[in-house]
Amino acid sequence: MATLYHWDTPLPLEQRGGWLNRDTAERFGDYARAAGERFGDRVDQWVTLNEPVSVTLNGYALGVHAPGRRLMFDALPAIHHQLLAHGLGAQALRAAGVAGGVGVTNLHSPVRPATRKIGDRLVAHLYDLLMNRIYADPVLLGRYPSLPLYAKPWLRSIGRISDADLKTIHQPLDFYGLNYYFPVKVALGPGITPMPADMHKEMAKLPFHEVGYPEYGSTGFGWPVAPEHLGVLLQEMRDRYGEALPPIYITEGGASFPEPDRVSKTLEDADRVEYLATHLGTALEATAPGGIAEGVDLRGYYVWTLMDNFEWAAGYSQRFGLVHVDFDSLERTPKQSFYWYQALSRARGQLQD
Repeated sequence: MATLYHWDTPLPLEQRGGWLNRDTAERFGDYARAAGERFGDRVDQWVTLNEPVSVTLNGYALGVHAPGRRLMFDALPAIHHQLLAHGLGAQALRAAGVAGGVGVTNLHSPVRPATRKIGDRLVAHLYDLLMNRIYADPVLLGRYPSLPLYAKPWLRSIGRISDADLKTIHQPLDFYGLNYYFPVKVALGPGITPMPADMHKEMAKLPFHEVGYPEYGSTGFGWPVAPEHLGVLLQEMRDRYGEALPPIYITEGGASFPEPDRVSKTLEDADRVEYLATHLGTALEATAPGGIAEGVDLRGYYVWTLMDNFEWAAGYSQRFGLVHVDFDSLERTPKQSFYWYQALSRARGQLQD
């Protein structure tokens, strides 16, 4: 599975506006065609874009990732241009005659209101639109979701969308990639968020804030460990998109935990094994006959990630890998989770054979 774009915008394109510039989508189409012509005979599956929601939210709205823009709701054009790039990329790959399947991946989270109060429910609906539906609806249904009247002043920067653009975005897909890490709970009005202190003024402009899940344990990033919400997410995708939902791959799932910089033997990362076991078990149970997401064609689960890696703004501080990496010597040491996942994969392969 090859991902064409994982947040690595060429600098000259970023200097011309990046994803705020419609031309970037056209350039992505050119890039996809070149990649398809060169590698199309040997790649089994193509992901056009990874997590356009993270690019928009973290890169252009909040400024916690590159390119560090803090445009808040004025970042919304980046959504449409990324979705347009996906459509143009899918067309280009197929025009190049690639042998593999074509799909796209986004980060999705179930969104819940902090309370049953009308204000919390309204902003939870808005957050769900911005986190989930504004990306998936155009790709899977060929239309943007209806925007509530109270939210239109915030969302005006996305502008009018042509039918031609929606047709381009709405390409037939061989699969849909779903990245899941944690659920989100929101409340009306500004509040304390886990953002850098210098961003609190910007965050106060939002009509909502995230609320934690104290009932769950947490990862090294402070994310709640809530595997049951993966089943809820799969159920929501089925209920929203029905027959329009292609086969699903969970293209990212995993957790960082505090670990030493150097190891001399296999690291016993029992927390990660537990995390993966419960999330895989939930996904299988939810999509089995009688499960809450029965009918979802779940094809696979990719662990984030094989090796400890560079985690964007967090640098090397968050270790997600099945393999420990000493970032000074570059020595690689498989962790307990590596051998567990290897054995699990082999056992499932034998069952399927």
